[in-house]
Formats: sequence, structure tokens, C-alpha cells
Amino acid sequence: MQEAFASIRNAHAMTLATVEPDGRPSARMVLCRGFDRQAGWLVFYTDRESAKGRALATTPRAALVFHWDAVERQVRIEGLVTRAPDADSDAYWLSRPIEARHAAAASEQSRPIASRADFLRKIEETATRFAGGTPRPQRWGGYRVWAERVELWVGQPARAHDRALWTRALTQLGDSYAGGPWTVTRLQP
Repeated sequence: MQEAFASIRNAHAMTLATVEPDGRPSARMVLCRGFDRQAGWLVFYTDRESAKGRALATTPRAALVFHWDAVERQVRIEGLVTRAPDADSDAYWLSRPIEARHAAAASEQSRPIASRADFLRKIEETATRFAGGTPRPQRWGGYRVWAERVELWVGQPARAHDRALWTRALTQLGDSYAGGPWTVTRLQP
């Protein structure tokens, strides 16, 4: 199975669903950039002033979906969201290619701009201004999704698919959470 996953392009791509302040759902693709199996969180990075950042500021809950059609697997995750520590965001920022840092620093994500040429000009200006290395903007950082529910779907012949659901309670500990024991339930497809 690991060999099959290794051949999947962007296997770490996931749908992130949030809720806008007016109750409207919104979904988009982001990249899972890490996880802590013991603590039960996944992390992604973005501009915190983007539409998703604003949604998470008002409703710090999210749903994630990984779907790997080639291996007939899907994982759905629902949970509470916290900001990743600044040290983690700094470390990930520095691991990115310099061009990606220039683009992220130049972009006011989700805000209108007159043209693509204007955006490319902003990137070039950022690259020139920070020739020695673009610092991480304060508005840019990670979010941890602390899993409360994890559902695994495995495709099977004749649509007799296999589904299981793991649930747990989370207890807030300052800026993070501690998870209780997982309870597993088999679900009908």
C-alpha cells in the first residue's frame, strides 16, 4: 500500500472546509505539511488574513478530506483549529523555496488586484527589497486541526465499501488541546 501512495501526485493535498461568519460553507484545497499522530493534529500554512484565515478566526472549526481515487481510499477529519506556534511557522517558512517566500510575502491573499502583471510586479519588488531573504510576514503562519472525528472509507467490490469512524473528546489546554481516548464505530457504506 505504501508503494501505491508513493506514486500518487500530491497525496498530501486535502480539501479544507470552513464556515464564513454568515454561515456560508467554503471549501478549498490546501497541503497538509505535517501531523502529530500522538497528539492528533494536522498542520497547514496560509495567509491568516485570507478568506480561510478570517473564517477560522470567527469559527475555529474545520473539516478536511483526503481522497485518493487510485487506491480507493478517503479520510475525512473534523476538529477544532488553533494557530501553530510561531517557531513552527518560522521553521516551515524557511524551508520553502525563496521564490515561494517572495510570492507569499507579496500576496494579499483573497484580495482583488487589477492584473496578473501587477501581482508579478509586487513579487519582483518584494524579491528586490528582501534580497538577503524574505522574512515571514506576521499574517502568514500555520494552523493545526485537532481531530475530534476521523472517518476512513475503503472502496470494495460491488460497492460493499468499508467505513469506520473514530471519535474522541478534546480538552482545551491553553493554546492547544489534549485528546481523550478514541472510540471506534463501524459504519455502513
